[in-house]
Formats: sequence, structure tokens, C-alpha cells
Amino acid sequence: MPKRILQGTVTSDKNEQTVTVLVERRFKHPLLKKTVRLSKKYRAHDPENQFKVGDIVRIEECAPISKTKRWKVVTDAVVA
Repeated sequence: MPKRILQGTVTSDKNEQTVTVLVERRFKHPLLKKTVRLSKKYRAHDPENQFKVGDIVRIEECAPISKTKRWKVVTDAVVA
């Protein structure tokens, strides 16, 4: 099964080697036909502490690193 890759914004970099990434997804409600925005926070592994608050990054699913970390930061996301 392929690993999931998500894109989001770094909201916290206070922990050592960890960033919190806010991932937002949009979809159309099936009954109301209204665009709904849902967001979720993920903790991701950042070994060099190179990402700061406000950076847009891609995170990839990986084996558990700690109790809450199941994702690792892959790269900066290119915003077009």
C-alpha cells in the first residue's frame, strides 16, 4: 500500500525535532452542496529543525517514531 502524502502549514516548531502541521481539506457536502473546510493537526518528524512556523510543507506517512509521531516532513511544498 502506498504511503500517504499530505500538504499543510507548520503551526508549531517548539518541540525538538518535531513540527505540528495543520492540514486542511475541502469537499462539497453531498446534501447541502456547500463547500466544507475541515482541518486536522499532525505531528511530524523534522530531524534538522529546519522548518519554521508558517512554512508550507509536505508530510509522508511512516512507521511510528514516538507516541504521537507517525509522519515525517519530506520537503517544502512548491506553491504555484
